Amino acid sequence: MDLSVINPDKTASALKTEYVPMANQNLSSAKTAKNDEFYTQLHDIQVEVNAYLEYDPDVFRGKTVLLPCDDPEWSNFTKFFAQKFQTFGLKKLISTSYAPESKKYKYGYQPSLFETNDPQFDEGKTQTHGKIFVLERDKSGDGRIDYQDIEWSYLEGDGDFRSKEVCKLRDEADIIITNPPFSLFREFVGWIIAAKKKFLIIGNINAITYREVFPYLQKNKIWLGATGFVSDMVFGVPKGTIVKPSDKAKAERLGYVGNFTRLGNSCWFTNLEHGRRHQALPLMNKAENLKFSRHKDIKGKMDYERYDNFEAIDVPYVDAIPSDYEGIMGVPITFLDKYCPEQFEIVWRGGDIEWCEKECDFYTPPSKEKAEYYKKQDKTWRIQNPYILDDDGNARVVYQRIFIRKKQ
Repeated sequence: MDLSVINPDKTASALKTEYVPMANQNLSSAKTAKNDEFYTQLHDIQVEVNAYLEYDPDVFRGKTVLLPCDDPEWSNFTKFFAQKFQTFGLKKLISTSYAPESKKYKYGYQPSLFETNDPQFDEGKTQTHGKIFVLERDKSGDGRIDYQDIEWSYLEGDGDFRSKEVCKLRDEADIIITNPPFSLFREFVGWIIAAKKKFLIIGNINAITYREVFPYLQKNKIWLGATGFVSDMVFGVPKGTIVKPSDKAKAERLGYVGNFTRLGNSCWFTNLEHGRRHQALPLMNKAENLKFSRHKDIKGKMDYERYDNFEAIDVPYVDAIPSDYEGIMGVPITFLDKYCPEQFEIVWRGGDIEWCEKECDFYTPPSKEKAEYYKKQDKTWRIQNPYILDDDGNARVVYQRIFIRKKQ
């Protein structure tokens, strides 16, 4: 998928309304036996959505909301927005599911009573076809529109979000909200951008560094949601899913017992305004950090460490960013959780060799001899990653960094 990611402004206008999937549709072939289905908890949805309502109480009013990649019978997204249909002033709510037989991870899908008790239930179709759930009228006649008024039918296809059928629903919607398969996150973002839609989705923290995603974060076209990185997110998983004992234990400590797992590397991505991202980070200046920082590797030092291959200082902690430094700084990717676009400019990210060689005017690669020497010391060493030389001349590669600069 070519999103011309270096120029997000060009990308949005260049993409066609109907998204054309990559030639290689089997994006997760290497993950065939792994679960890619996680059910978001009602509490997490409520907390996140509240932030947008606090900023704009009418954010959903008169809007058609699409919940693709969903499993409406079990989904808390569907339940939440159905129950809040009138409160939010929604125009229409659409949810779509993906056929069990089309999923890479097979877990013995069993249809719910909601489906089997309906006259239109088809034992064959329920395995091979996706389903669409629509809420837009008071079907029950009780004077309100809620979960009891949902109407459903089988889709013509399996419910793949890239299908023409679901693309048409996407184009009808104003806002897209879901927890898409993590293995298809890159493509899903492209699918949304193609239609220029508002959205609120959950993804892996590491998606920040994807070439298909990062340019939009840099250009302030996409930002992180209101829920911080440090917040544990617990997800329901299908029965039979293999869950790491440590993640299961963490989920249980948070009060979730059963088919749940805790994913500490998840966060929300959105282009809906929530206001919290405009709160400037309270920071000490450079001298104050070197004197008072709570971090041992900064407090008491003469200066911040500098990279050998980038003309920039290394700031290993977000709260240690010096408020008065005018040059370029390498900061952890968790900076984006606190990023205020009025306070800092995002220059780019480390680890991108193409950008380093073609566009970065503060990058100086080591000689071929030095590169070979560093490689022998550390098999994971990569020439484009920011690194620091110790007193003995050995290279120490730092963790993933984003380059930022203070706005004047």
